[in-house]
Amino acid sequence: MPWPFTGRADERELVRRSLAAGRGGIVVTGPAGCGKTRLVTEAVRGADCARAAGTPGTRGIPFAAFAHLLPETVTLHRAVHLLSGARLLVVDDAHLLDDASAALVHQLAVQGRTRLLVVATEGAPVPGAVSRLWTGELLPRLTLEPLSREETADLLTAGAGTALEPLTVDRLHRLCRGDLRLLRDLLTAVREDGLLTPVPGTDEQAWRGPVPLTPAVRERAAHLLGRARPEERETLDRLAFAEPLPLDPDTLDLRTLECLEAEGLVRVDDDGSARLAHPLHGPVLRAAAGRLRARRLSRTPDRCGPALAAETDALNRRIAQADVRALPAPVGEWLVAEGAPVPADDAAVRARFARLRGRLREAAAWAREGLREDTGDPGCLTELALATAQSGNVPPAGGPPAGGTPAVRRGGDGGAAAWTAAARGDLDGAVRAATDGDPYDAVRLGAPEHAAGRLTGVFAAHADALARGDGPRLDRVAGELERRGFLLFAAEAHAQAVRIHRDPRAARTARTRAVALARRCEGARTPALSGLVLGELTARQRQIVTLAAAGLSNRQIAERLTLSVRTVGNHLYGAYTRLGAGDRDALPWLVDLPAVQPA
Repeated sequence: MPWPFTGRADERELVRRSLAAGRGGIVVTGPAGCGKTRLVTEAVRGADCARAAGTPGTRGIPFAAFAHLLPETVTLHRAVHLLSGARLLVVDDAHLLDDASAALVHQLAVQGRTRLLVVATEGAPVPGAVSRLWTGELLPRLTLEPLSREETADLLTAGAGTALEPLTVDRLHRLCRGDLRLLRDLLTAVREDGLLTPVPGTDEQAWRGPVPLTPAVRERAAHLLGRARPEERETLDRLAFAEPLPLDPDTLDLRTLECLEAEGLVRVDDDGSARLAHPLHGPVLRAAAGRLRARRLSRTPDRCGPALAAETDALNRRIAQADVRALPAPVGEWLVAEGAPVPADDAAVRARFARLRGRLREAAAWAREGLREDTGDPGCLTELALATAQSGNVPPAGGPPAGGTPAVRRGGDGGAAAWTAAARGDLDGAVRAATDGDPYDAVRLGAPEHAAGRLTGVFAAHADALARGDGPRLDRVAGELERRGFLLFAAEAHAQAVRIHRDPRAARTARTRAVALARRCEGARTPALSGLVLGELTARQRQIVTLAAAGLSNRQIAERLTLSVRTVGNHLYGAYTRLGAGDRDALPWLVDLPAVQPA
């Protein structure tokens, strides 16, 4: 059975609009396996249409793609006349059309009576008559990009019927590079081989170990596994077992490497290191190597120390530079994929880098990897607590000491106590804890006055814009935070701007941008983001609603906030009215970020 259609909602709507009355249709292109045919199928579902498709074996037969729609012998003129009565014609795999069929599609586009939905694979040779559909501006062209990592995660959850932990999602996304057929094939093999294992303390499953050599995987790597020249296969295998490798004549045959680079199988980084061009190639070559060959070439985990330390240092430098844009770190990823332990210190840095990027579930996953090696590591415990609390959940008991560890504080990220209090709905306590810890936490919690003079750069600009109530400047700060990779911080800045803007249009734009960024942050639920829904409430109403949504009774809320039960009830009633909620049961839905819709 096909997986549920996931992602591509905007593209589907664009295709549907292109087929409306008065429009000639559209051409959809994209890499092989990226979901072009599925998108088109969903876009025309329920519509009356004729279908045709090119095939590799019939490119020399005139009108082969339309044989089921045309008489046995027919001229181009007659074929155009016969098909001009079709209201909608879907032509799949148009890059494989024979010349006569391609000319027929082109003439139908020129005539303009039949709406055309043409699908072609990008990067493959395309008949000139087909390419002129968009180069000649007869039809608009939609080029599909690979699904984002977030969309891939949604698709995998829907296809697997269970949640996959973030490092497994990253691995599958990286290996498949948008090829959805390969993605499904790999996940099916991993499930059937029993390679998915539960992650303790979560409802997620993880995949560790080698890549299954399924027929689809072998097909995509046939040009590697079948190299005729032994020196090419030797070079590829050396890279597979120890990439990246320096351009050392004693290690690599540089002339052979040049040939492989010209074929697009190898790439050389700016630092002069060589690696395989596609993430799938290394695992396939390793899995296909014999035991003796693997023993000769293999880089065992205990020999990864220097390379892993270099990656950790690079991540730390980027954090210090306030730049957390994606940075390749293949050695750590390889260790996790192989099921080898990752030193706790390295795992904590990777968790921190992921958290600062807004990848909270990934941060928690890296922290858990480090805790496998050292169950009491304070850095990993702190990162796990921070990722958990900023996802809106109260961290389990036994976490790090209040305020985080000195190492984390020196890095400018302390405040496990602050975010734990925020997760419990105690915003006053959260601000007090943030005042003693990381001053930027106070800004994120809406109390910039507690950070005055204690921040620099874009973080100081955020605090100043919020303190001055300057909505446009907050939006500009959010843009800079996004550019640097701080997606969660950017979402929070936009969300704070929503409540400050005097221009309703500016507020709607900020809200839309905040929601879009927050959805990329793996379920983040911080007070600023809750404000996307609760922004019309008073501070006290927001505080009470947050506690009520967490399941506390009116009496428990009253005791925690030192209020009367009647006062709590009155605040809740006023909040229900403003939020359009009928009762307490609706509050978790309203506070939950995925339910937020742009205004």
